[in-house]
Amino acid sequence: MPIQRRKFLQSTLLAGLATGLSPVQAISGPLNTDISPEAQAEDGGAAPALSGTLTLLQTTDVHCQIHPHDELFWENNRAVFRKTAGYAHLATLFDQVRKKNPNTFIVDTGDLFQGSELSVKTQGQAIAPILNALGYDLYLPGNWEVVYYKKAMQTLLGGLEAPKVCANMYHDAGEGKKGELVFPAYYTWSRLGVKIGFLGYTDPLVPLRQSPNYSKGIIYTKPEENLKYYVSVLREQEQCDMVIILAHLGLSQQIALANMPDCAGVDYIFGGDTHERVREPIQCQFSKVIEPGAFGSFVGRLDVEVKDGKITGHRYELMEVDAKKYKPKKSIAQLVAQQEAPFKADIEKVIGYSTIPLYRYFVVENTIDTLILDALDWTVNTDIVLSNGFRFCPPRSTPDATGNIPITEGFLFDMLPVDSTVRTAKATGKQIREWLEKELNNVFAKDAAKRFGGWVVKFKGMEVEFLAFGEQGKRVQKVTVGGQPLDPEKLYSLAACERDGDPPNMLCRIPNVIEPENQPHTLHSLMRNYLKQHSPVTPRPTGRAKALDAPDTLLSQVSGVKYEFK
Repeated sequence: MPIQRRKFLQSTLLAGLATGLSPVQAISGPLNTDISPEAQAEDGGAAPALSGTLTLLQTTDVHCQIHPHDELFWENNRAVFRKTAGYAHLATLFDQVRKKNPNTFIVDTGDLFQGSELSVKTQGQAIAPILNALGYDLYLPGNWEVVYYKKAMQTLLGGLEAPKVCANMYHDAGEGKKGELVFPAYYTWSRLGVKIGFLGYTDPLVPLRQSPNYSKGIIYTKPEENLKYYVSVLREQEQCDMVIILAHLGLSQQIALANMPDCAGVDYIFGGDTHERVREPIQCQFSKVIEPGAFGSFVGRLDVEVKDGKITGHRYELMEVDAKKYKPKKSIAQLVAQQEAPFKADIEKVIGYSTIPLYRYFVVENTIDTLILDALDWTVNTDIVLSNGFRFCPPRSTPDATGNIPITEGFLFDMLPVDSTVRTAKATGKQIREWLEKELNNVFAKDAAKRFGGWVVKFKGMEVEFLAFGEQGKRVQKVTVGGQPLDPEKLYSLAACERDGDPPNMLCRIPNVIEPENQPHTLHSLMRNYLKQHSPVTPRPTGRAKALDAPDTLLSQVSGVKYEFK
């Protein structure tokens, strides 16, 4: 056995033991994909080339958007829309890069199976064959992978042919005790005499951000609980020349992590979750952070230059997946059509129209959220209606023959993948104000590590003026309901969606509400009914939420670093 191959096998066995795997588990699956061509050279053969380029490609937060779609870009202080993405187009980009450089490694950092009608109708099963056909090399589970509950998540990810990594998801052994890791903590890849270690971390706040029942049976831990240990394993035991964290934490949390001493020894964090478009790596104290947008509209590309088996430099770019530039790969387009065929007629059914583009990119208010609030307010008779500060859903801006923008069943699922039941309740003005302070701190906390995923919560029936970058607990400056100042002692009626697993006396993360009652409406049913009566709609934001120290066009919660969403 050649010496290099023997060393590889030994290090892989040690990696398996470090992650709690048996030696047999450690060498199954990833073994053959991780052996570099030079490690397979026969004794006495020609010396392998140890100079060239290693290309690492990253996608994230595609949210099952299988076709090209309208994408919003912020250019010259205005919104511009272009067609991007689509898995068949993404496949063409992958093929072109691989053809030019066989030393290419492709990763996805989460939210693979949630976000479209096709994914909901098949509980993600229609997406797995498409991902396998694209030939990804490594995956990290995102915060939405649990949407169909733990067992389904394991089955879906287990059906992907490439390995998965995550160092902070454990089986719940009962009584709050951690069992074994659900997935191996890390993976290594070797080419041109260089070894790269990939260490995975997903969002530990999943049980709070998502409906609690989704992740039942899983215990999440903060990355810093074992980060230093695994960096040491990769650097010292595995002797990696480069260490990359695959993260689905959100850009603020990833920046905070890259500034922690425990991150010493990590070269890059390949991030996800917040759909941010990092075009130039953000240099933090210990590591660089990148994040390549969402919905398949972008691919992050890191080229690692190697000379004589040593890393000599890096180059990064954010590649736009222009649907015109990258023509669809025929075999993938056929596979996508095959998977979608049983549901295509329903997905394309038009249920209403909008006169203006529909989007969900701005931190404070968006047209999609305004549409949802208008429909909820029209359906229920409460003082205030609420909607979570979601980010997902690609824009829709292209009109059809009517001159208006069609809203289809498929787009309804894009906007609201989970068809939650509407719940009403009552809360005091004091509770509402405290909740607003908490929600605003989740978005704008000065300590990046304390920022909670999502944008500002959305509401109608209430007007709020606040300081986005003000002091914690003192951001809210003015609140009115129905034109009157918020009364701390008065009970106000509220409506929002029920979250699976929340206690009955919680509504939209407001605890201890009274008279909670589930209504005979779901978000999808009320949206269909509203559009049937009011189409075409013009859901223009009205300034119900107003940041006194930030523009209405704020596109990111990230501040204090060199970064601009565009």
